[in-house]
Amino acid sequence: MGKITYGMLISADGYYEDANGEIGFSAPDEQAHRLANEHARDASVFLFGRKLFEAMEKPWTEAAANQANLPEVEAEFAREYVATPRVVFSDTLTDVPDGVRLVRRADARAEVERLKRETDGELSLGGGALAASIVDLIDEFCPFVVPTMVGGGKKYFPEGVSIPLRLTEHRVFDSGTVFLRYARVIE
Repeated sequence: MGKITYGMLISADGYYEDANGEIGFSAPDEQAHRLANEHARDASVFLFGRKLFEAMEKPWTEAAANQANLPEVEAEFAREYVATPRVVFSDTLTDVPDGVRLVRRADARAEVERLKRETDGELSLGGGALAASIVDLIDEFCPFVVPTMVGGGKKYFPEGVSIPLRLTEHRVFDSGTVFLRYARVIE
């Protein structure tokens, strides 16, 4: 049985996207990028909401094709990204590139439950709206907290949800970014 981990870069006040829909504040430093590379290497599958998929797919597949022009930490992530099966949950996309499977949002819960049952290893979840729609299926919450406040936008943790968590790992990087891994406490 697989384990669903939900990880994103977020601001210190808890947003993965600012009020203008931008994510530029969250560009990872090299140390955080190296840890993200490890997580990508450990992932059996990436599960994306549409917006995060669109933000990730083209840049990282192009990066994989042009690795000679990248710093090694980015080239490494690009290789892991394209080597990992990807599932995007969307009602608006009509087609996706090779290596990506499209699932309608109405089928998200059933598909994630099936993948969790049938996949050994980590199912790496990204995308706030997708995470909020299946928050009860998430086993670990793994935010990278960037030392900035954006004052509003889209929150990493969904509103109105109460889940007991246990801190299982934390790392502090030279830039001030903090990685946190919280496991769901099963009561």
